[in-house]
Amino acid sequence: MYDPVPAKQQRPGSADGDDKLPKIVYILYLLFFLTGIITPIIGVVIAYVYTDDSPDWLVSHYRFQIRTFWIGLLYFVVGSVLAIVLIGWLVLLFATIWWIVRCVKGLRFAHRGEPVADVETWLW
Repeated sequence: MYDPVPAKQQRPGSADGDDKLPKIVYILYLLFFLTGIITPIIGVVIAYVYTDDSPDWLVSHYRFQIRTFWIGLLYFVVGSVLAIVLIGWLVLLFATIWWIVRCVKGLRFAHRGEPVADVETWLW
């Protein structure tokens, strides 16, 4: 029998609404440039809390977000310390671009319902 109302289609690997929380964390990370360190801290706490009881594709996003936070913190601290000798401004510029690229890349994967391809990378 023909069903006139099509069933709601889900993205591969995505349950209903599962991808909202990783997207929120990525947005909190991007708000870092407007609000300071508080929104990334909230984001990394969310990532730590939801890592254990999530599907594998979401775990890859949470691990990627946790690594983005800690590696980004390292880059920003090193850049801030080195800003005294001027090379730090280049490090801070790199860290800013790196942070934005990782968040946009993660948002793109989350929107498609796909896991992050390479969680362990230090670059993009």
